[in-house]
Amino acid sequence: MAVQAGRLFAVCLASIGLISPLAIHLFLPVIPVLKQSFGVSNAQAQMSFSLALLVMAVSTLVYGSLSDRYGRRPVLLSGLALFLLGGLIGVLANSMPMLIAGRLVQAVGAGCGTTLVRAIARDAYGPDKLIQVISYLTMFYTVGPMFAPMVGGFLVDAFDWRAVFVFSLSAGIVVALGAYFFVPETRPGAKPAPGQGILRGYIDLFRHPRFTGYSFQPGFSTGVFFADATAASFIMKEYLQRPSSEFGLYFFLFPAGFFCGNFVSSRIGNRIATETMVLAGSIILFVAVLVQASLLVSGHVSPQTIFFPAFFIPFAQGISLPYAQSGAMATIPRLAGTASGVGIFAQSFGGAVFAQIYGILADGTLWPMALVTGSSALLCLMFGTLPYALRLRERAVTRKF
Repeated sequence: MAVQAGRLFAVCLASIGLISPLAIHLFLPVIPVLKQSFGVSNAQAQMSFSLALLVMAVSTLVYGSLSDRYGRRPVLLSGLALFLLGGLIGVLANSMPMLIAGRLVQAVGAGCGTTLVRAIARDAYGPDKLIQVISYLTMFYTVGPMFAPMVGGFLVDAFDWRAVFVFSLSAGIVVALGAYFFVPETRPGAKPAPGQGILRGYIDLFRHPRFTGYSFQPGFSTGVFFADATAASFIMKEYLQRPSSEFGLYFFLFPAGFFCGNFVSSRIGNRIATETMVLAGSIILFVAVLVQASLLVSGHVSPQTIFFPAFFIPFAQGISLPYAQSGAMATIPRLAGTASGVGIFAQSFGGAVFAQIYGILADGTLWPMALVTGSSALLCLMFGTLPYALRLRERAVTRKF
């Protein structure tokens, strides 16, 4: 598909991946401000973030399956339209319920972004180049998380929280126009065989233990990331009394780490086994969480002790994520879109659950952050080890016979 995989196509495809940061990362500096604007609690303010993540997680399952059945383009354009509608509701919101409603509609639309970008990339570039393509697309994607919280923080300080919705709506219009004019259909819808319903596709995928490992490892690593990011937001604002814009500046280290990790994986490509890279990322992430938690709970609390160890959390994700995604989508090629949806669901669901758990447990101390990120990091390591352990077992059986 040389025509479809041209430069303009690649740029538009990468820009679609920015929809998720516009819905998620841009909103991070807004969360503490909502407490004052609407007079709500920590948990209620956090709900505007974690509920959006949860809804986006569920929507990715739908987008992936629908794109396998009806084609990528109509599903993609429908999702982008919902994203714009949600942004408009957010701009007009005059109460917390209406703001949450806008966030939920926006999140449903944002679910199309990363899910379909990966499926379309596999269609256009093929499975052999998928790891490198995902790495490069993710490196471009990190531009969103790299600058979104910084932009969001400045918008909140200079104007108010509504400016964040105005910005996301404006950027979303540009992305939607690019997708409409320059992203063609890469996989026309195919009529499923008898007995091949949506549920059957999920059953077939989860019959493979490797697929479970490749799907859940990114989910728990994302849980670490979002719990750590939201906790850092509250610690900076309330514990250290720092402005939102300073949080946005330090947050730069998160996407910078992700960018560096993806750069490493793009250079390595297929030269190292998928299982090895997923395990390596899981170990690095676990060690980074242990170092950060040890520093904070021992009383060494500063922006540096929060964010410098945290750099290696997304760095580890950047190393393992392209391999986990490629491995999951290669399990059953005809279900690549469904597999992509499951992977994004696991990421969004893990982020939503662990971010909300932190919001519920937050009590003004540093222990909730350590407990939540530590638990998620341990689960990430367990599922990251699963494909590698299966590979070792298969080698042992092969040698035996």
